[in-house]
Amino acid sequence: MKKRALITGITGQDGSYLAEFLLGQGYDVIGMVRRTSTVNFERIKHFQDKLTLVTGDLLDEISLINMLRDHRPSEVYNLAAQSFVQTSWPQPVFTGETTALGVTRMLDAVRLVDPDIRFYQASSSEMFGKVVEVPQKETTPFYPRSPYGVAKLYGHWITINYRESYNMFASSGILFNHESPRRGLEFVTRKISHGAARIKLGFADELRLGNLDARRDWGFAGDYVEAMWMMLQQGQPDDYVVATGETHSVREFCDLAFGHVGLKYSDYVVLDERFMRPAEVDLLIGDPTKARGALGWKPKTSFPDLVRAMVDADMQLLKEQNR
Repeated sequence: MKKRALITGITGQDGSYLAEFLLGQGYDVIGMVRRTSTVNFERIKHFQDKLTLVTGDLLDEISLINMLRDHRPSEVYNLAAQSFVQTSWPQPVFTGETTALGVTRMLDAVRLVDPDIRFYQASSSEMFGKVVEVPQKETTPFYPRSPYGVAKLYGHWITINYRESYNMFASSGILFNHESPRRGLEFVTRKISHGAARIKLGFADELRLGNLDARRDWGFAGDYVEAMWMMLQQGQPDDYVVATGETHSVREFCDLAFGHVGLKYSDYVVLDERFMRPAEVDLLIGDPTKARGALGWKPKTSFPDLVRAMVDADMQLLKEQNR
C-alpha cells in the first residue's frame, strides 16, 4: 500500500515543498486547508491535481478528528501556524491559539483516532531567542523573545509531553530560518529579493527595512523538508536542529541581492523604525551535528545560491506581471 501523509499548512512555503517531495516518494498526500475566502493556492497550483485537499482548522479539534478518521494517514506533518513573528505582537492571543494550542488539538486528535500515526511538529529557532550559547543545539536552553517564539515553545514541549505520556511517535524539527522564492512577501528575505528586483526594473526607488545587523542561519526550504521526512522514518522519535551552521546578517543578504542585479544596497535601503521588533533576536546559528549524524541530512544549497535564486525568481515574476 502507498503511504499516506497529512500536511497541515500545505499552502505555505514549507507545506508546498514537503508535498512535492512526498509525492516524489510515492505518497498519497492529503492537504489540510481552512475554509476561508482568502486561501491562496499559488504555491501548489502546479501539482494541485495530485493532492487531496480537505478542510480542517487547528482551532477546532472535532474537524481534526473527523479528518483523521476519514483519511487515515500514517504520517502527520503539522506545519500550520500563525508563522510571522512581527504579527505575533499585535495578535498574541490568536498566535497562541494556533501556534501553541493548535498543536495540542492535533496531537490529541491523533491520540484519539490512531496513536500509531507518526507525528512531526514544526518547531522553530525563535524558541532560542536571547541565546545563551552559540551555536544552538538540541540541549541549548530556550529563551523566546516574541509571542510567536513562546507559542512555538509550548508546541515543542507539548509534543514531547505527548510522546512521553502516550508513547506516541512524535518528533520535532527545530528549524532555523529557511527561505525560498515561495517565501511570503512579509518576510525580510523575500522583501529584500523582491525589493531589489523592483528597483532594478524601475518599479521602486527605495526599500525600507529594520535592523540590518540581525544575524540568522539561512537555508533553503526545499532542503529542510527532506529532514522532516527523515525524522519520521527513524526507529525512535526524537528532536533535531535543522540548520546550515553558518550565520549571515540582513546587511549581507541585501549586499548579495542588490549586487546580483548590479546595484549597491546602500544607495536604496532606508532604515525604518516601524520594522524594528519590540524585543530583538540578534544572533541565531544552529548546530546540525545530530541531524547530520542520526539522519544523514545536510543542506545542499549555499547561502549565495539561495539569495541569487530568490532574486532571479522575483525578477521573472515581476516581468510576467508587468507584460
